[in-house]
Amino acid sequence: MKAVSLVSKECTTVSYVSGPLIFVQNVKGVSFGEIVSIILPGGEQRTGQVLDISDKLVVVQVFEGTSWVDNKDTRVIFTGEPARIDVSKDMLGRVFNGVGKARDGGPEIIPEDRLDIGGAAINPFARDKPSDFIQTGISAIDGLNTLVRGQKLPIFTGSGLPANKLAAQIARQAKVLGEGESFAVIFVAMGITHKEASYFMKDFERTGALERVVFFMNLADDPTIERIATPRCALTAAEYLAFTHDLHVLVILTDMINYCEALREISTAREEVPGRRGYPGYMYTDLASIYERAGRIKGKKGSITQIPILTMPDDDITHPVPDLTGYITEGQIVLSRDMFRRGSDPPVDCLPCLSRLMNLGIGPGKTREDHRNVADQLYASYAYGRDLRRLVAIVGEEALTDLDRVYLKFADDFEKRFITQGDENRSIERTFDIAWDLFSQLPEEELKRIKVEYIKKYHPFRRGVA
Repeated sequence: MKAVSLVSKECTTVSYVSGPLIFVQNVKGVSFGEIVSIILPGGEQRTGQVLDISDKLVVVQVFEGTSWVDNKDTRVIFTGEPARIDVSKDMLGRVFNGVGKARDGGPEIIPEDRLDIGGAAINPFARDKPSDFIQTGISAIDGLNTLVRGQKLPIFTGSGLPANKLAAQIARQAKVLGEGESFAVIFVAMGITHKEASYFMKDFERTGALERVVFFMNLADDPTIERIATPRCALTAAEYLAFTHDLHVLVILTDMINYCEALREISTAREEVPGRRGYPGYMYTDLASIYERAGRIKGKKGSITQIPILTMPDDDITHPVPDLTGYITEGQIVLSRDMFRRGSDPPVDCLPCLSRLMNLGIGPGKTREDHRNVADQLYASYAYGRDLRRLVAIVGEEALTDLDRVYLKFADDFEKRFITQGDENRSIERTFDIAWDLFSQLPEEELKRIKVEYIKKYHPFRRGVA
């Protein structure tokens, strides 16, 4: 079969500039997603990508921004190639910008391959079912909303809540039990401030986690358009490490709201008809193209697990970004401002949290036989204690029965001992020990969601521990 050579096309017919986009007239034979070189009048070269094609105009998004681009002397060269990124196992321990260029002062990596950032679609039949427990060291996740290898489990947070601290803690603690191997972590920061970037770098360096982290960093003062490519570049690196080098890869994406704001900015520049709150109508499809790159493939040892983090504007979980994210992903971890005020660290409000794949990753041989029962009992007892708090605010604590007061204390102790843990890295066994210690506060007949044989085996009073 004869190879087809790609010939670049050069033109100078820039029609006009709008935000991060340039519009080029009278270009033939251009492909969607094609990479473009923009040569400014002073000789500076920038990179863009074809975003839209019509009979008369080609729309190009410029990664480095459109300042100093004019419609007279600017040259536009269409390369005929899709957006690609150099990948190598040597990426571990390095810091890159949003499009995969070294940002840590070190040399550019020697590529083992050069891959399309759009990724290769996974045949649904080839997908393997997520089934392995991931220990994050966070009791609120491991015990109640278990993360499973190959899952996508977002964290919904509010402005000012310590989601970054939780993300850094998960990045350094995550591991698969029984295999003695930690995750390689792809940490993707989109639109973060210099202060946040400094926090992540210092934390990774202090804990030694940087050795297994590939850090893609797009700062708030970097070009907005670069933000669109950042998660795709990072996920391409993740796919290479997972399916070529058989690594377990944990991808942490923060903050997805910044990504969606960039998407809205481009949509506005293209003068598209806006959808909910000005976001483009195709945002669901665009987010799915990112989230669905998590998973496992039959016959491959490696895996990709995603933890997207997004800040809910005004703490509104019905906002379009968390709303659509919830449809695509397999659950959510919710950080609560009320829990934060009460001193919980991390401030996880477990009642609206959910892990849809939890049952696939727990039980005998994975965590422990009583895991499902323990989680159900914790949820039920804590929910009842929370309801009693609202009742006390109306009628006073004097109206409660003795049993109600026990549940009220259980809810307080649950938040102080089970949810709150600071920087402690808890094993799953330690999480179960705390849960059973909390159950010892309740009358044994109140443990209605736990099998009798598990009560006999694990209850502190039955084991003679307490």
